[in-house]
Amino acid sequence: MTGFAKAVGASLRTYYAPGRAALLDAFHARFLRPGDLAFDVGTHVGDRTASFRRLGARVVAVEPQPRLARALRLLFRGDPGVTLVQALVGASAGEAVLRLNTANPTVATASADFIAAADGAPGWEGQRWDAEIARPLTTLDALAMRHGLPAFVKIDVEGFEAAVLRGLTRPPRALSFEFTTIQRGVAADCLGLLSALGYRAFNACLGEGMAFAHPAPVDAAAMSAWIAALPHAANSGDVYCALAPEVLVP
Repeated sequence: MTGFAKAVGASLRTYYAPGRAALLDAFHARFLRPGDLAFDVGTHVGDRTASFRRLGARVVAVEPQPRLARALRLLFRGDPGVTLVQALVGASAGEAVLRLNTANPTVATASADFIAAADGAPGWEGQRWDAEIARPLTTLDALAMRHGLPAFVKIDVEGFEAAVLRGLTRPPRALSFEFTTIQRGVAADCLGLLSALGYRAFNACLGEGMAFAHPAPVDAAAMSAWIAALPHAANSGDVYCALAPEVLVP
């Protein structure tokens, strides 16, 4: 078994661990109803896509890594509610370089700044981006034009989140993006872009936890300050925003 296959196997065991599906579904049910459309940008091994499908939503699953895309075709074979798009998502259409970490495919990235930020950072020791491939680049607007306006968009693209949001002009009902403590400025950029789209309510989850960190939604400035104050060891999390603030109440 190759190092990549072992890494994917570890991800499958982590993200499909017993009991996790129920937690994901209970959390995502606030954002999605049967018949809704969701975009899963940075699908990885598809645990979020699987959750969205269990809730009755159709899913556009966007995953640029060819070997992960093959795994996703196997996981969702025969499911007409999942459309797989093998591309990167960014500010404009074209082509971009995806840098691969074959020992840890979870952190493949199109952001050179992300790799530079990880270099020497505590908790990121030993990470090596040892290959790269050119991939087609699309935008959230282009995906919405082709597949429909989503009700919810999940973005997890290792430091490329702000670029993804620069390709969005019509806000979905709700959206999430990953942040890391090695690139807090990217989170601040994302919050500015989302504020310009009309979002005023934000909450966040740390790590892979499906529990909001704030007892009530906060504005973009408060969310940016909270991320800036997190200890480095917090590592990562997801910021959620919604046009209807009540869905962000724990």
